[in-house]
Formats: sequence, structure tokens, C-alpha cells
Amino acid sequence: MVGVIAVGASLVPDTPFVPDTPLVHVLVIVAATAAIWVGSGWLEESAETLSGYYGLPAVVQGSIVVAIGSSFPELVSVLVTAAVGVFDMGVGALVGSAIFNILVIPALSGLGTDDSLEASRAIVYKEAQFYMIAVSGLVVTFALAVIYFPVSADPIVGELTRPLAAIPLLLYGLYLFIQYQDVGDAAMDRTQTGVDIRREWGKLAAGLLVIVVTVERLVASVEALSVTFGVPEFLAGITIVAAATSLPDALVSVRTARENRGATSLGNVLGSNTFDLLVAIPIGVLIVGSAEINFSTAVPMLGVLTVATVLLFTLLRTDLKLTSRESYGLLAAYLLFVGWVVAETVGLTGVLRGV
Repeated sequence: MVGVIAVGASLVPDTPFVPDTPLVHVLVIVAATAAIWVGSGWLEESAETLSGYYGLPAVVQGSIVVAIGSSFPELVSVLVTAAVGVFDMGVGALVGSAIFNILVIPALSGLGTDDSLEASRAIVYKEAQFYMIAVSGLVVTFALAVIYFPVSADPIVGELTRPLAAIPLLLYGLYLFIQYQDVGDAAMDRTQTGVDIRREWGKLAAGLLVIVVTVERLVASVEALSVTFGVPEFLAGITIVAAATSLPDALVSVRTARENRGATSLGNVLGSNTFDLLVAIPIGVLIVGSAEINFSTAVPMLGVLTVATVLLFTLLRTDLKLTSRESYGLLAAYLLFVGWVVAETVGLTGVLRGV
């Protein structure tokens, strides 16, 4: 899901043996995409096998096992961003990535299936609603930072401290508790027997490693191209880089959707975003001690994310499936979002402050 990254600061060390030319970066992007496809396949296959072995429901498999795995690149990006001191821009890119996940990935999954993308009541009434609670919880955390640790009034900036960062982490703990209770309530039998556990966990770890390494290289090449062609930092960070770091989530979700496992596909999207908002951001703060948050930029973006989530929630609730027409509607909504970001970048609109 998302990536927390600032386009103006190189977060990935330059490779001295690779020429810094647009053509080379395009080739790197193509190669990295292919490698991510392979890594996401290992991740999805091992997660499915392990979930069957331990008797996990499809929703839990998608929202926890696969979601955390495919969100690993975003977590790594957060840690690197916090370390180099560009955490504020990273929050904006993270929310941009979450919007991409909510609107684009379900749409691609819906269009990639032979029929409609099937949802379930667990997805609609638990995952989507808890995700909206996660967004609200993050807004409250940012508001507390502005109230009790103000930095500036225009734009409104507050300091996010370690005690405040514990709030979203505790909320994610509640999410895990709910999932744990659901596993117990489901009381599912193991659907996989005779599994080589060490091999499957090793395959899962290998998939994570491939995804992390290749996503970081992919983001570096996207960053280099954006600088070469003069794409503004804010625009590139919240759209191009956000989409690039969401590639593992997209590949995993589309792959599972094609296998007619809509609950796992949608659970991955919502679970990944929940993990990114409630875990990735706080961990970065816990490592560096504190981080300044631009409330004037973050809250309007989180507002857009809330609207996007409500839109997906509404479409999924109609007959508990996502049709092709509704998928195109989600893509159209994302294009509107990109158009608004472009308008903010060039100064046609002024909703965001301090970008």
C-alpha cells in the first residue's frame, strides 16, 4: 500500500554501476515490476497455504497475513524517511497511496475478473467500517499534536510525539484483537495438511525480501524520472511515488480477484491501508522521537480518503459486489483526485496549506 517518501530527497543510495539516464531508469522500472510480480506471487501463495494450514478465514488472510506482507515496502519507506528527516512529506505521500489503494486497486481487481468482484458482509460491515475508524483515529492523533505541541499557526503544524504515536498503535491492537476473536468464532478446520511449514515461511520471507528490494529500486527510478522531467515534488510524491509503492498490493489483489477470491482481495486493500495508517506512521515517530505534522495538508487529504472510502463502502454494499461499471466509476474518481492535486500544485486551488 503507499509509500511514505519525499521526492526531493533521495532515500535509496545511488548505484554507481548503473548509468543515470532516463532509458536506464525505464528499464529498471520494467525489471522491478517483473520482480515484484514474482515476489507478490510467492507472498500470496505462501500466505494462502499458511492460512489454510492454521485455519484462518479468507477475510483474516487478506486483512492481516497478506496485507502486512504487501505493506512491508511502505513500512521500510517510513523508516528511511524518518531517518533522513523528511517525514512530513512522507505523510502526504502515504495518504495519497491509501487513496490509490481504495479507488484504483478494487477497480483493477473488479475489471480483472470474468464477473463482478464478490464482497461479503464481513468486508462491508467490519473491514470498511473499522478502516474509517482508523482514519478518524489518525485525525484525532494529529489534532492532539496541534493542540498540545503546536509548532506554527499558518500553516497549522504540530509535533507528533511518542506518547501520541501510541494512540494509533493501540487502535491497531484493537483491530488485531477483533480479528483474533473472529478466527476463534469461525472455528474453521485446517484446509491444508502435509504442509512443509519451514518451506512456506521461507517462501513468505523470500517474497517479502524481493518486494522490499525491488520496490525501493523502483521508487528511486521513478524519483529520478520525475526530477529529470520537472514533475513537482508534491505531485510526484502523492501520485507517482504513491502508486509505485502500492504496486505489490495491486498485484496481490488482482491475482486473488482473478482466482475468484474477492474477500481476500478486498481484505488486502483495506487491511493494508489500516496497517499503513495505524502502524507505519507511528513506528517512524517512535524511532526518531518526534515528527512535525502539517495539519493543514494532512487533514484535507484524510478527508478525501474518507470520501473515497465511503464511495467504495457504498458500491460494495449494493448487492455485495463490485460491477464493471462501478469499477470504472472508482477509476474516474481517482482521475478527479489527480486533477485536483495538479490544480493544487499549479496554484489553481488553495485547499492545502504549506505544500
